[in-house]
Amino acid sequence: AAEGREAMAAQEPRSLFALSAVAVSRNMGALEQDVWALPGHLLRRLLPLLSVFRLQRAEPAARRAGISTQPIWRQLWDDVMKTRPPNSESITCWRKKFLETFFSNVLHGVLDVSSDWRLNEHHFSPLLHSSPDVSQLTLCNVLQGAVELTAEHNHQVLENLAASLQVLKFQHLLSSDHSTRCSLVVLLHRLIHHGSVSQVSMYSWPVPDAVLLLLILSMSAGFWRSGNALMYHNSSCGLCREEDKAQSRELTQEQSEGGGCDRRVWSDGENWKNSSSALEEADVEDGCRADAHLNSALSRPRSPLQNQACDEASSEVSYDHNSIQGGSSSISDQPSCCPVLQKTRRRLKSTVGKRRRCLRRSRGRCSDPEDLYDFVFTVAREENSGLLDKNSTKEGENAENWTSSSPGSLHADHAGCKKTGGSAGIFTLKATHRFRSVSTLELFSIPLTGEMCRTLSNLLSSWMSLENLVLSYNGLGANIFCILSGLRTLSRHRDCHLRVVRVSDVYSHVPCMELVRCILSALPQLHTLSLGFDLKKQLERNRPEGNPSFGEAEIPESCLEQLEIRFPREPLQTMFLLPVLKASKSLQQLSLDSATLPCSRELGLLLEALKECNPNLKKLSFRDMNLAEHQKEVLLLLRDPVLQEITFSFCRLFESSTAEFLSEIINTVKRNSSLKILKVPGNRLGNHRLVALADIFSEDSSSSLCQLDVSSNCIKPDGLLEFTKKLEGHIQQRGGQIPFTHLCLFQNWLDQDAETAQEALRRLKAVCSVVTDLWDSSQAFADYLSVM
Repeated sequence: AAEGREAMAAQEPRSLFALSAVAVSRNMGALEQDVWALPGHLLRRLLPLLSVFRLQRAEPAARRAGISTQPIWRQLWDDVMKTRPPNSESITCWRKKFLETFFSNVLHGVLDVSSDWRLNEHHFSPLLHSSPDVSQLTLCNVLQGAVELTAEHNHQVLENLAASLQVLKFQHLLSSDHSTRCSLVVLLHRLIHHGSVSQVSMYSWPVPDAVLLLLILSMSAGFWRSGNALMYHNSSCGLCREEDKAQSRELTQEQSEGGGCDRRVWSDGENWKNSSSALEEADVEDGCRADAHLNSALSRPRSPLQNQACDEASSEVSYDHNSIQGGSSSISDQPSCCPVLQKTRRRLKSTVGKRRRCLRRSRGRCSDPEDLYDFVFTVAREENSGLLDKNSTKEGENAENWTSSSPGSLHADHAGCKKTGGSAGIFTLKATHRFRSVSTLELFSIPLTGEMCRTLSNLLSSWMSLENLVLSYNGLGANIFCILSGLRTLSRHRDCHLRVVRVSDVYSHVPCMELVRCILSALPQLHTLSLGFDLKKQLERNRPEGNPSFGEAEIPESCLEQLEIRFPREPLQTMFLLPVLKASKSLQQLSLDSATLPCSRELGLLLEALKECNPNLKKLSFRDMNLAEHQKEVLLLLRDPVLQEITFSFCRLFESSTAEFLSEIINTVKRNSSLKILKVPGNRLGNHRLVALADIFSEDSSSSLCQLDVSSNCIKPDGLLEFTKKLEGHIQQRGGQIPFTHLCLFQNWLDQDAETAQEALRRLKAVCSVVTDLWDSSQAFADYLSVM
């Protein structure tokens, strides 16, 4: 009885505390400050009882008390989301993960906040209070999320996103109406031009709406046409107005210091037709120089704090042919959120006159450009294909001139000026301004027509902030050279920041190595180049006229550090790869995938070339290449004193090997103190070979191997347990110290004996970090048989 009373007494304080904690959590509005002042051990027990709103507000107090709220947010995820997030092992902040996903689910109507009391506090505004933690947002379908975010009652939500959002994604988009596109423009203008979004990604758009796609691409590039669609709650953008006021003051000050200059400034409402009738006497050559200067000014990115229109008079104006020729279009046609400020009439007339002469010279070769704003927002009577002129002209004799102009697209005009200094690929838009642009553009599974490729090429040609470009499964074909033309023009600018290009597609239009040489010749400043194709489709006879072969071009020295090539089952020909390796002295990572080896000496020649040309190479990867007959070269690689990471992925290493080969691999790795990471997934190791690999860490080993990947190697639970026991023995012999820290076991047969697998994993996790999955081997085998 005494023991029962003691047990009851021990339970009573906990029960009393629980009752008190519930009462406190229900009255946090009055007790909040007192709760934050509680001792740490009491606060720790109270935090799990708080709502999301109060838990957010408790973060500073928890940090002061040395309490981590991560377990609470992790439990919230399990209770509310009821799913296992992908890559959960890599999540470092569950608070951010929960609030970001919560924001997206509420925005798209997926989550009902009344479903859990922790989400349903009357002080809690789901979108408003979670938006400061959102760094990544996906908009889907008919862009209902964009409409909601630009609604007047969500103004502060949009302001919060402008400060926090880094990545904006579009997925499974559908065609949208005019009002929705207007909402999207407001959203992009605030989040990109006046915000912090640095990456725009688009996914899975089998039949893209040309109008919508052009809108997203052009605004991501920093181009923006003011007009009625951009009026935010019946008033122009406040941030733009503030900038304009500051710029007007600067311009007024400049003019007041100009002395005898004509100070009359042209108003935004004046028609360009009044100015274009003057000064026909300017010669063509001077006009071309003026146009080149104007083009180069257009190519400079505009920051939110500096209006490009205030740089120089000759770079202030951007107009179309219609305005020059006395057409109805003029800057005054649309209200401007950021009006172009002109300097003196004298200087302006001179520039316009010279530009007109140059335009007249090229009028026969370039179609008149249409206004991007009109193109995007006009409800066309024709199909989308009718919006893009199919009769674009060819310019020049090389691949750069694939950026020919067409109505309805951003285009390079003034072809006649190119030879006198004009920049190819720079486009001109009527009353269009250049704002902040993103640094990463990704397009996944979005078919790009020839017209859209030319448009993208012209955008890329002056996209100075662009650092990463990813084009994946866009059906480019020969249009890859059109894209490359814009990138080549971009690379010639001193302010070009492009460092990473990744291209993958189903068909390769040209041999992979020819394309690598072409890209590196055009973009020697690249740090990372990744090319991947599924199938080979030689279409040499269908190449457009005027497209030269780049195969014979000498590759200039490049800054390339990482090169990844996925061949469409093409033979690996070292003689074509050698010039690339010689030009890439800084190469540190090389990955070759799905190449065939035409002869037994080919791999050896490659290793010799790497040793001679790339002494700084640290990572080398082979994937889906048959190396069963190249055991000598495999051992040479494992002996390399410089390589720190080697990958043989699905290379059939042990398909016809002997026990002697495995023993040589183990002894070679034991003697190599530079190798840190060894990945051998998909090489049919099996149980007995895995157990043998444990000897890499024996007492006489000098290996520094810290990561081992044995995924997809038919490993069973009993073999893993035996490997673990052998590894434990070696650790004990070495005094408990080995460099081994990570083991990857994805897609092995560990489900065949769950109890043994759990014991092996439990003991392994005491030695190193283990990454595995819940892979159903029987289902995988059934799936394999079903497609045989």
